[in-house]
Amino acid sequence: MKPFEYTRARDAGDAVARFRAGAMYLGGGTNLVDLMRLGVAEPDHLVDVSRVGGDRIEPGGDGLLIGAGVRNSDLAAHPVVRERYPMLARAVLAGASGQVRNMATIGGNLLQRTRCPYFQDVSKPCNKRQPGSGCPAVAGDHRNLAILGHSAGLEAAAQCVATHPSDMAVALAALDAQVHVTGPDGSRVVPMPGLHRLPGDEPDRDTVLRPGDLITAVELPPPPPGRSTYRKVRERASFAFALVSLAAVLDVGRDGTVRGCRLALGGVAHTPWRAARAERALTGAPATAEEFTRAAGAELAEAQPLPRNGYKVTLARNLIVATLQELLP
Repeated sequence: MKPFEYTRARDAGDAVARFRAGAMYLGGGTNLVDLMRLGVAEPDHLVDVSRVGGDRIEPGGDGLLIGAGVRNSDLAAHPVVRERYPMLARAVLAGASGQVRNMATIGGNLLQRTRCPYFQDVSKPCNKRQPGSGCPAVAGDHRNLAILGHSAGLEAAAQCVATHPSDMAVALAALDAQVHVTGPDGSRVVPMPGLHRLPGDEPDRDTVLRPGDLITAVELPPPPPGRSTYRKVRERASFAFALVSLAAVLDVGRDGTVRGCRLALGGVAHTPWRAARAERALTGAPATAEEFTRAAGAELAEAQPLPRNGYKVTLARNLIVATLQELLP
């Protein structure tokens, strides 16, 4: 591991003031420290933000305000989250082992980096790690990588087919969460979806955050009407990243038609993928397996699977249909 300077910030303003070129913020460290050990991340300076406050969950209007320093285990166990936002609690519990959840913070969870094997292997080229070096995953091991929104069709220097790994972020995208950010240019609120970005011609940029920006809180609006859940398909029963996951909310009227629907997919794109086409297709339609299948097909029509991950299209379609059927009243 490369030597680095370490300082502990007193509060968010102090953290931003201490930030400089080559610095990184340190929260729970469950992802960053691993990347430092691998040589993927080599900061000159770590600014510890684990004790700057922001470790409380409290009412925010009719919603909930979650400090960025809240531990994942505390979020999943919070009685208000379990009662009003059960989909979020399920997503967090699906995300890691109990030991990791006890360390990981909400802000860090949103900013964790892809587990693409080429990104984590410094002996291989990777446009996300070293812009312009190429993306060996396009012709190599991409079985678990993106089918939507990737940039495999661009010139080699901009290609990226990585997926975003966070389960929690998928649920927050379905809930229309707002991310509170402070930085050198002041404070602002970034919507979800909107925090994470598709690779485009800058695959090294995971989010819209600017250098020195610090996530301070996540705000949840009032829970949407209807029933909700989070489902995750993975290669083993625990401590595995999603092949495909789904955060779903379904509101069905007494006449059997869909009054509202929210769907966000994980494991399929560089971002948590809000399935807006499927939502539009279902709103006002009968709540039937046939309509669920039609809506899933509308969403996945733009998928561009690579030679060895086409199975994800079928998997995502089946997951959407089965989960929505489960949510029927």
